[in-house]
Amino acid sequence: MSHPTEPFATTEPFATARLDLLPLRAEHAEEMAAVLSDPALHTFIGGEPDTPGALRARYERLVAGSPDPGVLWCNWVLREREPGRLVGTVQATVSDGTAEVAWVVGTPWQGRGYAVEAARALVPYVVRTFPVHTVVAHVHPDHHASAAVAAAAGLTATDELHDGEIRWEFSAPR
Repeated sequence: MSHPTEPFATTEPFATARLDLLPLRAEHAEEMAAVLSDPALHTFIGGEPDTPGALRARYERLVAGSPDPGVLWCNWVLREREPGRLVGTVQATVSDGTAEVAWVVGTPWQGRGYAVEAARALVPYVVRTFPVHTVVAHVHPDHHASAAVAAAAGLTATDELHDGEIRWEFSAPR
């Protein structure tokens, strides 16, 4: 299998029925700071909302890539096709045959199925695009909505806990 740092289409956009998944850019920070500004959104993921400047600095680090040559960071913003505004993000961290995925949708857009739609597209995308055999997500035991997203994306809860979160897993057919 290829090493994660060999060229892959990590910056390629892809789409779902209602969303465009666009490669993350630092320029997305201002709009995304507003999307992620609800303190309640951070109940399970921790921390507090970033300012646009702090988020821009974080996005610049993400876009620059992992300092570890064996780890590939892939991040996309979710753009609602109509009316064309950003509503969240998805990400995949690829390393050693595993992709760890995550998703977040801003509070005003929750309950519309966007996280499920994006995660259902993300899992096959990373399996198809990168040398991975396992896709993993970590979900807080009380975050039922995120657990539903993981299940809808084809992941199964395991008995394993990591930093207090349940490990969800999908094994790609070989």
